[in-house]
Amino acid sequence: MSYDPNVLQQATCLLEEQRRERTRRTELNRQQIYARQPRLAQIDRELRATMTGVVTAALRRGEDPAPAIAELRAKNLDLQDERNLLLGAMGLAPSDLDDTPACPMCGDTGWKGTQMCECLHRLCTQEQIRSLSNLLNLGEQTFDAFRFDYYGTMPHPATGVSPRENMENVIYPVCLNYARLFGQRATRNLFLYGAPGLGKTFLSACIARTVSEQGFSVVYDTAGNIFALFEDQKFARDPEARDETRRYLNCDLLIVDDLGCELTTQFVQTALYTLINSRLTANKHTIISSNLSMDEVARRYSPQIASRLEGEYTALYFFGEDIRLQKKKML
Repeated sequence: MSYDPNVLQQATCLLEEQRRERTRRTELNRQQIYARQPRLAQIDRELRATMTGVVTAALRRGEDPAPAIAELRAKNLDLQDERNLLLGAMGLAPSDLDDTPACPMCGDTGWKGTQMCECLHRLCTQEQIRSLSNLLNLGEQTFDAFRFDYYGTMPHPATGVSPRENMENVIYPVCLNYARLFGQRATRNLFLYGAPGLGKTFLSACIARTVSEQGFSVVYDTAGNIFALFEDQKFARDPEARDETRRYLNCDLLIVDDLGCELTTQFVQTALYTLINSRLTANKHTIISSNLSMDEVARRYSPQIASRLEGEYTALYFFGEDIRLQKKKML
């Protein structure tokens, strides 16, 4: 799993802020307890000195350190017993004085060796959803909030089924199952196409939210932004572009919005093929939304790109009346 570097950085900073705040609260609480019972402060100083004594005795040369270590350990246990009795008399536990990590698995570092700890993983998920919400308004765009009444019941002349039937029986269940069973089913890629204003971006946002909440890394961007960053990387106009393009290649789910709205050049054609092919080779999941049909993709980009999409993507055709125009009429 490879999170966007910005997401990982923000989550790591948040983890560090939480650690510092917990340490600050613990120290404040400790000083208040010491003020109520000064003997506890003295015991803690003696315990630290005892631990130092154990290490010193163990490293001492020319004599057997075992007796000294045993004596120091005994003193340590006596001090701990007295400490616990004093705390108990105050209705407190040893943890009220100790700076205990919130995550015992990693000690609040966020990592167990080279593996990301679950505590950092949760923060990455939260930060990723927050980041996606800035782009996709995830607060309102959920599968439960999806409305079928924007899709008419008259049969479409080209398909013989109504927009409502198409959405209820085909598109919506495919997108819902894709999101809920992400990584568990054979369907790895979706190509959402049709005229503007028919719910492609809305359903992409629903999928992004659901997949993110399951802990997978998700990156959403428009095709124009993606190709601009690939171009900046190629011609070294932006030294940070390499990290930005790497996230498009490595994330668990990439959502490419508005394919076909960018200025199509030979470079864009090459970049699109590289992006599609690289993610297919790496067994990564991709969703592409476009106003272009598959035939238009072949003409605008190349037959090879259209062939990859037809062979490796499940195509979902959106048709009906523009929802934005419907909402405008209601005002």
